[in-house]
Amino acid sequence: MKKVILLATAVICLLFSKAQAQQTSFENNVKLLSNKIDLITKEEKELLKKEVEEINEQLQKGQLTAEQAELKKQQSATTHAKNIENRVAVVQAELKQLIQDKVDGKIEDSLKRKEISVNWGKDKKIRDSIHNEKSDLRSTSQLTFAFGLNNLVTNGSVANSDFGYLRSAFFEWGITGKTRIIKNNNLLHLKYGGTFVYNYLSPTDNRVFVDTGDKTELQTYPIYLRDSKSHFKNVFITVPLHLEFDFTKPKTNKEGKKIFKTQESIRFGIGGYVGYNINSKQYIGYDFDGYKYRNMEKGNWNVPDFNYGLSAYVGYKSTSLYLKYDLNPMFKNNTIDQRNISLGLRFDFN
Repeated sequence: MKKVILLATAVICLLFSKAQAQQTSFENNVKLLSNKIDLITKEEKELLKKEVEEINEQLQKGQLTAEQAELKKQQSATTHAKNIENRVAVVQAELKQLIQDKVDGKIEDSLKRKEISVNWGKDKKIRDSIHNEKSDLRSTSQLTFAFGLNNLVTNGSVANSDFGYLRSAFFEWGITGKTRIIKNNNLLHLKYGGTFVYNYLSPTDNRVFVDTGDKTELQTYPIYLRDSKSHFKNVFITVPLHLEFDFTKPKTNKEGKKIFKTQESIRFGIGGYVGYNINSKQYIGYDFDGYKYRNMEKGNWNVPDFNYGLSAYVGYKSTSLYLKYDLNPMFKNNTIDQRNISLGLRFDFN
């Protein structure tokens, strides 16, 4: 009997370890790709720093004039910015494929029921069912990723916008959790968490944002801009809170016990969010005298420190249509209040 117990324990531990590895494989791959992007950025910035130091030494030795040194610095900055863009694009393609594989079910779902059989003796068979499926837990966690179109609502409308509809976008990623509100009913869940939100706006008609002191205005830029390289970006740390309705029906196991699973049917959520602005930047790209330039301007831009708004999503299983709307204006003290609105796809991976 002791041998049976030891063997069963060993098999259970082996399968539990395998299930844990499957559960974290997708999250680990996402983390590795994210770290790869950080490493690329650090490498290129370090190379740029060394080149600038060499240019300064040449300037001090009189080998370069001040104008020549400044031009070489701009060329180096442009080169390494392009290197970052190209190298990061490759990693982003890998991330996109990883997410698509997850959506298509090519990545093995770690929450499926695992059944094992252990043969012992000539006729005796021990069957053990391992349920690694969070079904008995009222609280679960998800990796959340969202992207789509972004723009500003002006006078209650996004028609005739000052920003390119397809060139203005948003991205959001983070960790969320949800808790079943009623113990024996799967319909209502409280969904919460923390995410990073990136809102991009690309002005039309060769314009850029200008901080005039107490206001932020769109003004025509004196040099023809490259639209694909010119945009305004806000980054927020947000705390979302939703009431989620999940229509996944409970199941009954062999012992007659109800099993409550989530995200296997239609679901929708309604709620809101509060965010804190951690970064506001404007990128301006243009061609001049045969060279390509891309300037980055970082400042306050009269963007409020905090933002808050309403959000909702509706979908099937892990994929949803996602809508967000800021209740506070994007810029303080402007004559006309403009509020950010985003529409896209959202993925919540258990």
